[in-house]
This record gives sequence, C-alpha cells and structure tokens, in this order.
Amino acid sequence: MTQQKSAKENLSSLAQGNAPILETLAEMTVDTFARSGLDEQTYALVRIAALVGMDAAPVSYLLNLGAADEIGISLEKVQGTLVAIAPVVGSARVVSAASKMLRGLGLAAALADDEDN
Repeated sequence: MTQQKSAKENLSSLAQGNAPILETLAEMTVDTFARSGLDEQTYALVRIAALVGMDAAPVSYLLNLGAADEIGISLEKVQGTLVAIAPVVGSARVVSAASKMLRGLGLAAALADDEDN
C-alpha cells in the first residue's frame, strides 16, 4: 500500500506542476538542445509541435511555453507553429493542443496566485 500511495502522490505532484519532479524532467533534456544543432527558438517551437503531435498534457505545455517565453518566443509565433503543423497533425489535434495550452497557462496563473497568498 505504501508504494502505491507514494506512486499516486508522485503522479499527482507531476500533474500539478510540482517543481522537483519537473526539474528532474528538465535535466533529462539538457543535452538534447546542444546535440540538436538548432537555435534556441527553433528548438523550443519544435518541442511544442511535438507536444501537439502526441496530444500532451497541459503541464507539458506549461513547461515548454514558459521556456519559450523566457527566450522571447511570442504566443503569435506559437500560434504560427500550430498553423504550420495543422495539415500534418489535423485540426482536432491542434484545437486540443490550444485548449491544453490555455489550461496550462491557467495552471501557471493559479500557482502564481497561491505563491502570492
């Protein structure tokens, strides 16, 4: 029972954007940027496009949109990426991704509110 409870707590923390777990995930991808040979903005947009293709969870968008924002990628550029990949992944996947991006951004706002209180 203890292992099962621990696993549930870890999954819940991950889904809610718990920093230590997300930091571990971020560390897993550190070397991929250097090996990609892409510039920072292209790399970030490719990652967002891949998230759309796999129908990722809102917290995945939260992480990647945050990283994109930190390097100066506007939401308009993210939108352009969605337009560019729509013929490949399909409109349903793009609409789902946009909804999940908004939920991820809402999660970020809620977390910021919690920190302020």
